[in-house]
Order: sequence, then structure tokens, then C-alpha cells
Amino acid sequence: MRIDLHTHSRASDGTQSPAELVHAAVAADLDVLALTDHDTAAGWDEAAGAASAAGLRLVRGMEISTRFDGQGVHLLAYLPDPSYPPLAAELERILEGRRSRVPGILEGLRGAGISLTEADVARVSGHSAASGRPHVADALVALGVVADRTEAFDRLLSPGRPGYVDRYAAPLRDMIGLVAAAGGVSVVAHVWGRRHDESPDGRALAELAGLGLAGIEVDHQDHSPAARERLRGIARELDLVVTGSSDHHGDGKVDHDLGCHTTAPEQLERLLDLAAAAALASGRDAPGPV
Repeated sequence: MRIDLHTHSRASDGTQSPAELVHAAVAADLDVLALTDHDTAAGWDEAAGAASAAGLRLVRGMEISTRFDGQGVHLLAYLPDPSYPPLAAELERILEGRRSRVPGILEGLRGAGISLTEADVARVSGHSAASGRPHVADALVALGVVADRTEAFDRLLSPGRPGYVDRYAAPLRDMIGLVAAAGGVSVVAHVWGRRHDESPDGRALAELAGLGLAGIEVDHQDHSPAARERLRGIARELDLVVTGSSDHHGDGKVDHDLGCHTTAPEQLERLLDLAAAAALASGRDAPGPV
């Protein structure tokens, strides 16, 4: 069984519709797919319909922007009830942070001699829940300023670059509890990816496990083999679920093909058991897998 628990559609910053993503997953011989768009459940219904028709098992989730001790950390939330008012309000606040930073990004790019408009960004963002840096990157690609998203981020959009603008992210400690209250479970995403040090470290991850963190995304393209082994050891010590995924964005990310990293079936079943227990404890009408 091949299981990919972290993917994105055009509902956030992927380049495929939710249905197209499902069809691509079937073509990639996946048996289970999680749709985890950034800070939104907007693609769930379309993906669920396509998955049911295609015979693919779908796990509904989202990747939530959070901050932990001054660092940005992404949290994968699986099977929460997105209509739970405190969660819905926090997701809207995060999305508004994405939307509101675009004018500042464009102003910074103009200061670097690059003329890009909000209309240019809107042409590539389509039906996403909120335009953000990836869509600015796509607009830069469309104008021929850069070759791909990676170059756009490296040259222009990352911290310290002319087009970088900070934005709101939810407190990680609070968000773990909020996801649980919504009947879902949390897995920290690519926790050591793109960092110069291994942080949050084992002690910090132990604290988060005490707050209800269910797992660590260990097998990810941005983790070196050595980092994966160290994270696997931490997960074992803390009795956390170990997941693996592609972090697929369609054409938006190179070397993140569907199924390039997968989750073991027994780890998925453990995650789903924890989600079922969280839904029962919360009393929420949380969605099960399709």
C-alpha cells in the first residue's frame, strides 16, 4: 500500500485542481492520499468526490502556518472539523495575513526594479483561498523574471530578500490544542527542513508531544538521510507517529513528485485511530477518511 500524506492543490498553492490531484495520485499508483492545502479545507469536497469515483482513499487535512519560539513551523492537521468556530476564526486570520502581505511584497520588488502588479498575481492564483508568496513566484515566472519558484524564493522572496514581508502565524502550542478540540490530530511537517540547525530539538518536540502532538513528518525531501534517522529516533522515544510524504505542489515544486516518500500502513492506521479518538473526545462531527 502506497500512502502520501502531504499534498497541495490550487485551493492553496498547488498547480492542480483537487480532482486533477486525485487523478495524478491514481496514475502514480497511490492507494491513499491526504489533501493538506495551506490553512484551508476549500478543496476537500471536490477531492472527496473524485477520490470516491476513482477508488482512492482520501484523508482530509490542512497544513497550518504556526510559530514556535520565534520560528515558523508548519503543522499538518488531519481530519479536524473545519467549521469549529475557534479553528475557523484562526484559519481566517492566517489567510488574511497571506492576502495582506502581497502589496508589501510587490512594493519591495518594485524597489528592486521589478514591476509586478496585483493583477499579475491574480492571474496565476486562480481560485486559491489566499494569494501568497508562491503565487507571486508564479507571476515572476510568467513574466520571465525567474525560471521557477525555487529561484524566485532564493533570489527575491525569502527572509532577507527584497520581496520578503512577514505575516501572522498562529502560536503552535495553542494550535495543537485547537486542532484536538476540533476533533483532529496534528503532525509537525518537515520540522528540520530548510533549517541551519536541528530545531525544534528533541526537548521541544517532547513538550509538544505533551500538548497533544501526534506525529512527526520524518521522511520528507527537505530532510537529509541523517536527519531522518535522528527524527525517527526521537519519534520512537516519544511514541509519536512517523509519516512520510511528497509535499507535492504539482508543477510548483521540483523533486516533490507524488509518492516520492510514503507513510507505512501501520502508521496511517495509528494516526486514524488517534483521529477517531480525538473526534469522540471533542464531540465534533469531524470528517473520517473517504
